[in-house]
Amino acid sequence: MVNKTTNIFIGILTSIIIAIISINASAFFGKELLGFNKSPISPIFLSLLSGIIVANFTKMSLIANIGIEICIKYFLKAGIILMGIRLGINDMLSFGLKGILVITPCIILTIILVEKTRSYFSIPSKMATLIGVGTSICGATAIVATGPVIHAKKEEIAFAIVNITIFGIFAMLFYPFLAHFFFSSNPISAGLFLGSSIHETAQVAGAGMIYADQFFSSEAFDTSTVTKLVRNTFMIIVIPYFSIQNNKLNGLKTNFSKQVYQIFPLFILGFIFFVILRTIGDYNLEKNGSIFGLINFETWTMLIDTISRLSKFLLIIAMSAIGISINIKKLRSIGFQIFYYGLFISAFVGLVSIGTIHLIF
Repeated sequence: MVNKTTNIFIGILTSIIIAIISINASAFFGKELLGFNKSPISPIFLSLLSGIIVANFTKMSLIANIGIEICIKYFLKAGIILMGIRLGINDMLSFGLKGILVITPCIILTIILVEKTRSYFSIPSKMATLIGVGTSICGATAIVATGPVIHAKKEEIAFAIVNITIFGIFAMLFYPFLAHFFFSSNPISAGLFLGSSIHETAQVAGAGMIYADQFFSSEAFDTSTVTKLVRNTFMIIVIPYFSIQNNKLNGLKTNFSKQVYQIFPLFILGFIFFVILRTIGDYNLEKNGSIFGLINFETWTMLIDTISRLSKFLLIIAMSAIGISINIKKLRSIGFQIFYYGLFISAFVGLVSIGTIHLIF
């Protein structure tokens, strides 16, 4: 086994190399071979696929697991934080308020469905809860945060995460095209669908980039990102709810304020910081022709473009690492009942999202 420093170095370097190769391969196949102005082959898809191939034909996921986890955890969050530079406060509030209208029924109806249907699938109560929370809020993060408060077993948490991974990857690759089918004339609605129906933050970011690349709509990408970040914050309501319910059954007290602090996704504050920075910069340019007398329009535009490109690159690196972390053998280990239940809940969330968007917008 390699030491920790080497492990981190190999994991990060491998993820970066796969990301760079995927970006260049996307451009080569799409533009050079197929002759398109914009490649129809997403670098997100190529980075994920390449990572999975590396994981299952080498021992990379064993010798570089720490570095890979750093890419998934920190590079992803850094990419999302920097993504805030693309939006002003008005955009964020507009997308966020619309997102709440779609997210709320998805979460409430999913929780009700889990309570009412788990017995029909012969799914243990805690397992059903973990799948429901992971599907309706934010994937593995919600599962890991919920597991301890409902006293779920490690095996139940692991199976729920595997389940979420399977359908989340499927959704990331195919939902952009489904979104375009249902909402081809309205990119904001397409973004709302992606942000409210796909499980993981990384998967939503990947789907948003695929949609933007294929259908030339950065608006859908921005909307999906804000919607997902708003959806993540619902953890501070839903997880304590399950904690209170579980503690009532066991006669225990609940420290609500401590739980909220532990589960709040703090990287959202970084995203908001860059939104505010963009808003202040744009306002100063409009009023004074420069930002604090230091940055002119051309420099500001170049800075925004650079940060946006860096954000996208970090997200592709994170997607490469996610691919490296996927072990096909482990995915096969999930039971059919749990698999079918995860499919059922995932499809339900997607249908509620589509129905709500059509009904309201």
